[in-house]
Amino acid sequence: MSQQDSYIKGRGAQINPANRFEQHVREGEPEDPAARTRYIKVHAKTILNRVESPDIGMGWSMNPYQGCEHGCIYCYARNTHNYWGYSAGLDFERKILVKEDAPRLLEEQLKKKNWQPEPIMLAGNTDCYQPIERELEITREILKVLWKYRHPVGIITKNSLILRDLDILKPMAENRLLRTSISLTTLDEGLRRQLEPRTASVESRLKTIQTLAGNGIPVNVMLAPIIPGLNDHEIFSMAEKAAGLGALSIAYTLVRLNGDVAEIFEDWIWKNMPGRADRVLNRIRDCHSGQLNDSRFGTRMRGEGEIADMVAQQFKLARQKYFPKNEKAEYNLALFEQFRTPQLKLF
Repeated sequence: MSQQDSYIKGRGAQINPANRFEQHVREGEPEDPAARTRYIKVHAKTILNRVESPDIGMGWSMNPYQGCEHGCIYCYARNTHNYWGYSAGLDFERKILVKEDAPRLLEEQLKKKNWQPEPIMLAGNTDCYQPIERELEITREILKVLWKYRHPVGIITKNSLILRDLDILKPMAENRLLRTSISLTTLDEGLRRQLEPRTASVESRLKTIQTLAGNGIPVNVMLAPIIPGLNDHEIFSMAEKAAGLGALSIAYTLVRLNGDVAEIFEDWIWKNMPGRADRVLNRIRDCHSGQLNDSRFGTRMRGEGEIADMVAQQFKLARQKYFPKNEKAEYNLALFEQFRTPQLKLF
């Protein structure tokens, strides 16, 4: 069987690295290319996670799903699948953990008398609008809870399914309770299919930015990740396109291949772009002190060195040209107390 014949179409990862927390490694188990995605219900005790990283501008994150069928090959969240007993490779894309009780857990937290309103990031780890959300509507129910209590939220996604919830998002935006970020990695649909096999197409994503902005919803466009040698030449064109569609701001992150993601990405790029693999991998290393990964706060998302500096300068110039104001909508934290349940007013 040729390498092309064995390539698992519609998936990002082509391998399943051993779970680093497992004591016993099972070798020689063939991957079934036709294996369907499994959705596994889990019963979390809490749904909100305090964000400790100084690189993230939100106090809390909330993830209704663990694992992500989008299959983005570079995704840093792949490593978290190990904590659930699965591989960061194909398992991450084909074994999706579903938290159906997330809306209830959120409401219980918001009703606590000591809860103080602070922006929550939805999702922060895996995409809250990945394909199964169309059927389960967990994210939609979460938004209903947030709107009920007039609680601020930020949403980051690369799926056009967010437009389904315009009926909730519009009044939230009107009350300054919402910010959205749409991830845009490339304007090249062929590259998008390779990097992010089950995400919304480039055309659909651009339409999503335009539709959100046209409905008065503040949109930030994340040029993320910038991968030197693959999409760094698109920074200006992506910024120009985002500005023309009505986005208020742009931001970027530089690719980092932490943990198992390095092995998964290396396998992927040698199979997809053998002629460019060495060049791309070496440029990533140049941005992270000779390594493919970097976990240091402050540098992990921007990198360092000549290539990282060139990316930063390109981004700075693009932002100055197309987003001179680089607006950021301010959250309204004052409404929450007015919409607490009547029972809490007794305290």
